[in-house]
Amino acid sequence: MILGRLFGGGERAPARAIAVVRNITIGRTVVLDPLAWRRLSGGAFTLERDTLEITAQGVIRLDDGSHVHRFYTDDDLMVQAVSQSADGSDADDFTLFRPWTSSYPVDRADAENFRDRLKQTSWAEFGLPKFQRFWYPGDDRPQPPVELWEAVYYERDGDPVRQIRQACMLYARDLAPEGQELLLALAMQPEGGDLTHEIMIGLPLLPTEFSA
Repeated sequence: MILGRLFGGGERAPARAIAVVRNITIGRTVVLDPLAWRRLSGGAFTLERDTLEITAQGVIRLDDGSHVHRFYTDDDLMVQAVSQSADGSDADDFTLFRPWTSSYPVDRADAENFRDRLKQTSWAEFGLPKFQRFWYPGDDRPQPPVELWEAVYYERDGDPVRQIRQACMLYARDLAPEGQELLLALAMQPEGGDLTHEIMIGLPLLPTEFSA
């Protein structure tokens, strides 16, 4: 399932040429099938275009050896793929996310409260229905957020321009007919930068629902 292998945290990715996943990389265009979200009833995810210009790319290497590839537009839409191989040739899990909210914690207590919320079995966000925790299925106990390092590139053959520390948790809710909407909650801090709290709304993508 989408993002289902994001357990156990991740290591900093070394500088190297970035992967091209299903023909997606920096400088390429992704074309989406709008039915991926329009067919779902009652979803919060909406998008007014079906073409994404990829201008940045992130990679996360997980402890189990698998890789998360993230492809960004200038307005922070994100296509994500999960693969076992570093080159992404066997990627089989795909998601599309858009930003919902972004904020700076007002103080240390606010930051600690957000991190505590990441441990819970559900997420309640203003303007959205409640989402249930997708990771740790069948476990109703608080669980620690997943810790990751993401290396972000602006050039296909360059070094990463940022290393971003993240603590995150994935939530989901079912939508008719036979679909899901996702909520990704993240506490993010670039090296040398400020901590932010990010909420992203997304949905699983089938390989037939996008092309590049």
